[in-house]
Order: sequence, then structure tokens, then C-alpha cells
Amino acid sequence: MLYSGFDQFISLESFVDPSNGYLIDDTCVFGAEVFVSEKSRIVREDCLSMIKNPVIYQHAWKIEKFSELKSGYYSEAFKAGDYKWKILIYPKGYGLGKGSHLSLHLGLSNPKTLPPGSGIFAAYCLRIVDQKHTKHVFIKGYNSFSASRPAQVWQRLIKLDLFRRAGSGFLKKDTCLVEAEVTVHGIAKAL
Repeated sequence: MLYSGFDQFISLESFVDPSNGYLIDDTCVFGAEVFVSEKSRIVREDCLSMIKNPVIYQHAWKIEKFSELKSGYYSEAFKAGDYKWKILIYPKGYGLGKGSHLSLHLGLSNPKTLPPGSGIFAAYCLRIVDQKHTKHVFIKGYNSFSASRPAQVWQRLIKLDLFRRAGSGFLKKDTCLVEAEVTVHGIAKAL
């Protein structure tokens, strides 16, 4: 088992009741003790600040002359929350998708500027736009991004033969459209 937890630790009513002191100014502190062996104990404290009414940031990326791309190609940086993000497309695949699939990568533009031990919790949706039939290929998820884990990679997003197939709509006049939606929900900082 890679994780452990409780499905009902405290009622939501008790958690949000100000008199209990769990949630103060929309901030709460979680702690965990991890026992590695009987002789050692590691304690790490983080403060998770959730963003009230998070905003969905959208970015559209038009890639012209797609067939001329040789390797990974970055989008311009775009802002979501207080952070800059980039998309990286591999027109001939990456990793397990190399030679068979189109691969995408969403990540922080400059992760080394984050304070040590901090993380950004974000929801995302990336889509390859079907410009003809509106049958887009997309991936949705929720992930933690940090200096040590700055990106999420999809090595097998769409098969290259489907992507390039005449009439499919993903590649129209040698132009590909990629859309991203990123919502920053919270920031974790080491105490």
C-alpha cells in the first residue's frame, strides 16, 4: 500500500465551525507522523492554503507549420494563479509514446523560483482541438506541482496515425490547436 488515510476523520460541520479552531481565515494546518522504523521518526509540517473561489485560467496555443517540428516545442508562458506555466508538445512522441503517439507536457515555467518544500495544487484540462468535428482529445486531472515535480507528462495522448489522418480535424492546413485550462486550488508551504 502506498498511502493510508481515513475516509471520515472529522465532520465538515465541526471542521468549519470557528469555535473549534480547525479553520482560521480559510487556513488549516495538517500534520503527519511517518515512522520509518522503530528507532527513527520523521516529522514534516506543511501549511496548505486553499484558494477561495479559484479562477479557471484558459490558454489557446496555435501551432502552425506543425509538420516542420522536429522535436519538443514549447508554448509561450501563460499565467494561471500567480504562476507561469508552459505546454510542451512532442510531435513524434516522447518516452513510451515515441514514434507512435503525440505527447504533451504541462508544467511550471520556472519551478526553481518556488520556495523549497512548497507545492501548487492545480486542476487542469488539456485538449487537442478537432477543428472539423469538435471531437476533441483531452486529459483532465488534479496534481501537485513543485520544484522537484514541476510537470505532468502524457506520453500517449493520441495515436499519430489518427492525429495525422486526412479529415480527422486535428491537423488542419498543417495547424494544430492546443487548449489549456488551469485552476490553482491551493498552495502548500513547509513550516
